[in-house]
Amino acid sequence: MKAVTIVADDKVGLLADISYILGKAKINIDSISVDVVGGKAIISLVLSDEQRGKSVLEASGYRVDELNSIILRLKDQPGELSRITNSLSKEGINIENVHMLSREGNQTVISLVVDKPKKAAGLLKEYLLTKVGS
Repeated sequence: MKAVTIVADDKVGLLADISYILGKAKINIDSISVDVVGGKAIISLVLSDEQRGKSVLEASGYRVDELNSIILRLKDQPGELSRITNSLSKEGINIENVHMLSREGNQTVISLVVDKPKKAAGLLKEYLLTKVGS
């Protein structure tokens, strides 16, 4: 799964514009996270068609970066995220981004962007929902 990230000046209507552009192109937003830091909006999106989404957003003047994500299914219980993050830390793997994608019953699905995706996938293979490419 690939997430796209937009970093833009924060302004009223920014998210409305981005969602309009994607909707007009018939691209669904599967997951979204928005943060504002120092006057900049950081918008992370998981899209139904990330390549086309990236193209239409760039054509509209947005700077878009792609992030390779690994998708994990965890037990929804205290300490589970800590177990995962400590394992990665001990192996020198830096977490760059985390999104909770869904939560149903006793299961939580999260997306992680890390600096060493293949190594992280091998370490967390019992939780892995997606295969990691190059």
